[in-house]
Amino acid sequence: MYIPKLCDRLWRWRSHRQTWFSLLLTISLTTLVVPPSLAQTPPIPLPSSAPLELDLLTKPKDYVITANTINPAQLTVPSLWWAQQNSEKKLLDNWIAYPASEKEPARVDLIVNQQIWSLLEYVERYDFVNRLGSAARNFGYNVRVFNYQKEPLATYTCNFSTSPALCSIQTNVKNKIGLQRSL
Repeated sequence: MYIPKLCDRLWRWRSHRQTWFSLLLTISLTTLVVPPSLAQTPPIPLPSSAPLELDLLTKPKDYVITANTINPAQLTVPSLWWAQQNSEKKLLDNWIAYPASEKEPARVDLIVNQQIWSLLEYVERYDFVNRLGSAARNFGYNVRVFNYQKEPLATYTCNFSTSPALCSIQTNVKNKIGLQRSL
């Protein structure tokens, strides 16, 4: 009678030991194979808080580029004219591109037609911001989207110190009772 109990205990101990060994092996391999956690990746910076300067559309300064800026000698960077021509029903009306400074990274402020923007579904707005943000990102620019009332509508912000750049899209959505929230 003692021998079967002893064998049963031995078998449980062996099974238990194998389970612990498998668990420790899995944990060890996981720590070696799994990439660093997101907490260790550099954060995506917040969008610029600088005010939209609509007067630069009619009186541009040397350091900014708008939809009306043309460089006869070379391609003007960032080049968003093609994106403007292909935007939904002339959604993109104009833009102001600011080069990087000591205080802020390069950015493009897009000015959209509010009537058309308000007709777009959330997915269409996201697609628009993603396409133009991707185009601007290729030139090293972050993007903010405004209407002519200077209301912020969306942002496409990147951390260019990583490769590939880590980017985030934020859009402001007004719900049916008029309260604004960021998604």
